[in-house]
Amino acid sequence: MNKDPSSGAKRKIRILVAKPGLDGHDRGVLVLARAFRDAGMEVIYSGLLPTPEQVAQMAVDEDVDVVALSLLNGAHMTAFPRVKKLLDQKGGKGIVVVGGGIIPNEDKPKLLKLGITGLYGPGTSLEEIIDHVKKKVAERRRST
Repeated sequence: MNKDPSSGAKRKIRILVAKPGLDGHDRGVLVLARAFRDAGMEVIYSGLLPTPEQVAQMAVDEDVDVVALSLLNGAHMTAFPRVKKLLDQKGGKGIVVVGGGIIPNEDKPKLLKLGITGLYGPGTSLEEIIDHVKKKVAERRRST
């Protein structure tokens, strides 16, 4: 959905911020959620320890534009592709998926090939992440 039908104005970006699986380190993801909110996005936070199935279902149910995934525990090659696959199966094929956390450089091409972009690590500026999300959503909205 590109516009708010009641006003004709572009809808705010709706973003689900999630840490799928067993990763209780939430400080960084909470900083991201606040930064997305301060950038004018509608932010939905999954809470800690959702399964990939819960993340995908929540994304579809909430009609989000973006799922922002973060993991610091090394499970990104399992959890991120699982969320993406489930999104595709549940009707969320057009939802932008961005990832971040501790992701070794050798894993990034595999995730990019699956359509998971961003892949930012610690120290990345919030501005860079926000700009990436806005760019990806703009691309998606132009193509629909």
